[in-house]
Amino acid sequence: MNIWLINHYAVPPKYYPLARQTNFAKHLMALGHDVTIFAASTVHNSDMNLITDKQRFREETVDGVHYVYIKCMDYRDNGLKRIYNMCEFAWKLPGVCKKFPKPDAIVSTSMPPMSCAAGVKLAKKYKCKGIAEIADLWPESIVAYGIAGKNNPAVILLRILEKWIYKKADAVVFTMENAYQYIREQGWEKQIPESKVFYVNNGVELSAFKYNRDNFVAEDSDLDNKELFKVVYTGSIRKVNNLGLLLDAAKKIEDLRVRFLIWGDGDELPELKKRVANEKIDNVVFKGRVNKSFVPSIVSRADLNIAHNTPSPIFRYGISFNKLFDYLAAGKPVLSDFPCGHNPAVIGNAGVEVTEPTPENISDAVMRFANMDEEQYRMYSENALAVSEEYSFEALTKKLLSVIEG
Repeated sequence: MNIWLINHYAVPPKYYPLARQTNFAKHLMALGHDVTIFAASTVHNSDMNLITDKQRFREETVDGVHYVYIKCMDYRDNGLKRIYNMCEFAWKLPGVCKKFPKPDAIVSTSMPPMSCAAGVKLAKKYKCKGIAEIADLWPESIVAYGIAGKNNPAVILLRILEKWIYKKADAVVFTMENAYQYIREQGWEKQIPESKVFYVNNGVELSAFKYNRDNFVAEDSDLDNKELFKVVYTGSIRKVNNLGLLLDAAKKIEDLRVRFLIWGDGDELPELKKRVANEKIDNVVFKGRVNKSFVPSIVSRADLNIAHNTPSPIFRYGISFNKLFDYLAAGKPVLSDFPCGHNPAVIGNAGVEVTEPTPENISDAVMRFANMDEEQYRMYSENALAVSEEYSFEALTKKLLSVIEG
């Protein structure tokens, strides 16, 4: 088959680390399919634009994957320029796509919903299979995080577009296991039957994980210290992440073996470092930002990897954090310190979940693992590896292909 993957942000990972479409493309190609990824020329969270002249679009093949970049306006934050950029990609997409051989299937991704809707319309035009891939619930995420109210005109318009996408697509693929609950909550079951809704979470490219683990080894004395019980966090350190809660939990732990090792950067890092110094929190060490290639080495040498986040009502539909699958591939237990409707680590008995995230509850959970007998600890570790196989991109691509072919 000739398959188009339309995703506004899916430039090659060498520019931006979003690798979901790239991994799908590589595995689909290995199964004998032709694949093209259509993306905006702007690289998210950067000043880079992959088209700097007057070209309408540009093609590039990276690691065997064919990309088509559509020239779009530069933007820097979440203001009007970014909104224009989203709309611009959607309305330029049809004119660029007609330059390429007719597809047999189109998988178009939301967020943003505009380009996802454009992909669904193109599938109708070309009379091919049209799959809507929902990686972020818009506009529900806007409401859940308090950015806008449910009666905001923009939210109402986005909800109308969202419903249209679900109705018109031949199938809808969510990255959240419980997403059909959301459709029920909206009262859309009659127009959008559960039979057309599927689940393909994010995952891990196991071959790349193992290669990086073995070839990009982070030099760190704490990770090498066999006397420590190492609790590792990797990710952003922003106020929205509320890592102060982890500091509060660390203060509750008196066992000198336990040490929290935190890799990442963000606007809250200076404040948290001051807390560690002023409050003499000796069992927390901030390691700074690290290249993603070194993450497999870090999480594989942890004793407990912690999936930390601020609780949100959106998590009742499930989670799809990329780092969760790195944690699983590390073959070490996972502690999730927020309630969630469907957590692959907890479902697979590869870790536990703190449903009421208080410092006491988090510290108690850490100490259960620190004092766990060897056999039980090994069970969690083996389960983590088993779950990572289930969420390998080789397995996920087969699930996606079954939806396309089905």
